[in-house]
Amino acid sequence: MNIPSEIHEPFARLFGEMRPKLHRYCARMTGSVIDGEDVLQEALTKAFEALPNAGPIANPEGWLFRIAHNAALDFLRRRAREKAFADEDPDMIVDPVNPIVERQAAAAGLHTFMRLPVTQRSSVIMMDVLGYSLQEISDMLDTSIPAIKAGLHRGRGRLRQLADEPDDRPAPRLSAPERLLLDAYIDRFNARDFDAVRDMLADEVRLELVARTRLNGRKEVGTYFHNYSQVRNWCFVPGFVEDRPAVLVRDSDDPAARPSYFILLGWRGGRLLTVRDFRHARYAAESAQLLVL
Repeated sequence: MNIPSEIHEPFARLFGEMRPKLHRYCARMTGSVIDGEDVLQEALTKAFEALPNAGPIANPEGWLFRIAHNAALDFLRRRAREKAFADEDPDMIVDPVNPIVERQAAAAGLHTFMRLPVTQRSSVIMMDVLGYSLQEISDMLDTSIPAIKAGLHRGRGRLRQLADEPDDRPAPRLSAPERLLLDAYIDRFNARDFDAVRDMLADEVRLELVARTRLNGRKEVGTYFHNYSQVRNWCFVPGFVEDRPAVLVRDSDDPAARPSYFILLGWRGGRLLTVRDFRHARYAAESAQLLVL
């Protein structure tokens, strides 16, 4: 696809600047920082594909959010998690600025947001988490202001109810073979024995350095380990991200701090088949549910 540089370069910069904010929206819409990244990547791909025929874009930020919103809805439809509610009361009154409500929404876990209907969820995220005005939300999501007010009113009320309910979900568990593989990878990495780490790779190993690049095969992925050998500010620990086994990465100078990013590993037959490293997408860890083992 040939996009003139005078169009491509400004939008590439905008996409980079908007990526954390777009991810916050997509993660809360899907209930997962990992699924949110998938939706975000799909949205950015669609945006680049649409650029040549988009014509003048008066509000690029709003244009991007609409694409991300539609990508999130497509994701939810594919998963059949719920259907959008279209019965909001257009006469509902809502206070558009309420610092207490804003703090409550921003602190709510992604699992909690998934318990809101889609229209309520998107309205609360856009205003109370991301700080957009009613008019901006209306323009971005192509929704009437009365419908947004109704979604805010009901969504905020439901969040207050959910805040008082205990989280009774069972703690995630690792099987013994999974724990052995995860521990072996982490121990070899922390010891900087990268030759031993390479011995764990499948021939067809695939690596995604989120927001940067993708590598395929043992030779290409080998450069990834070389890059890690050049820096000293990391320490790996085993854990979970949203109930998925993961490598959690801490600052070696502050081991008590919350992990700053994470790495997801996929295994097949005892060999490492996939690596998804969020080192350059640390925004994903900010709202993720992390559990250190």
